Amino acid sequence: MNTAGLSADLSRPGRTRSAGLLHVMREMLSRPSGAIGLVLVMAHLAVALASPWLVPFDYKAISAPLILSPPDGVHWFGTDHLGRDVLTRTLLGGREAILVTLVATPLAVLWGGFAGVYLGLVGGRLDDVLMRVVDAFLALPWILKMLLLISTFGTGIQVLIPTLAVFYGIPVIRIARAAAHNVVARDFVLSARARGHGRLAIIRTELLPNVLDALMVEGAMRWSWMLLAFSSLSFLGFGVSPPTPDWGLMVADSRTFLAIAPWAGLYPMAALSSLIIGINLSADALAKTLGVDRAQKAPI
Repeated sequence: MNTAGLSADLSRPGRTRSAGLLHVMREMLSRPSGAIGLVLVMAHLAVALASPWLVPFDYKAISAPLILSPPDGVHWFGTDHLGRDVLTRTLLGGREAILVTLVATPLAVLWGGFAGVYLGLVGGRLDDVLMRVVDAFLALPWILKMLLLISTFGTGIQVLIPTLAVFYGIPVIRIARAAAHNVVARDFVLSARARGHGRLAIIRTELLPNVLDALMVEGAMRWSWMLLAFSSLSFLGFGVSPPTPDWGLMVADSRTFLAIAPWAGLYPMAALSSLIIGINLSADALAKTLGVDRAQKAPI
């Protein structure tokens, strides 16, 4: 057996990362929560991609005779208050939310993670001042801050993505800072400083690789919270604009008719809930696989 060639192959960063990712996925799938969560998440992603070819009707088609019709052999999920097919709109309802949050979540983790690691490394007065700013920001209700910004700049995707990325990146600062504090005092960081490495070099080579697990878990959790925030904004009329199908908007439109036509709001609520549950189960399994303790408190 060519052990030298095997060692050379395994020493390649790309192959090592691939092997590590496959190992993490296998470990997650070996846990019941991880298997259920990943199946739910992958199913939603597959439906979001394929839904334009799966829907049986036009999501904008209005039919007065079919208003609030119960589920039957033609309209499996019934129709809403405008006679639109609920199954069609439910299948399409997650596309905008998933698109916006899948872009905003990595942005939030990237900038919040880097800022937190940087503060954990430099410490001192800058750390104290900026963390008090973060605390003051987090003390305010998130919905009021987001509504103020969105009502000022608009409700398009070009506004929602950076808004969610900024607002949900700020809590990541605390997580990344706490994880960096556990690494900064270790010998390899002290050695890097003794060798004259700059702060950015230390962050890139010593800190970020050692806090990546915590940031991955935090990113998974932030995704679920962003989905809830996006749906809440749509419910309040600040997210997706009609007639674009969206789960939050569908619940808002059907809330007046829940007593007589619960199916119009039940199915989008079930779809959103199943995706949130799937993400949370996956994040929990990921945290256990990587050995990340989400209950650990950040240093003040």
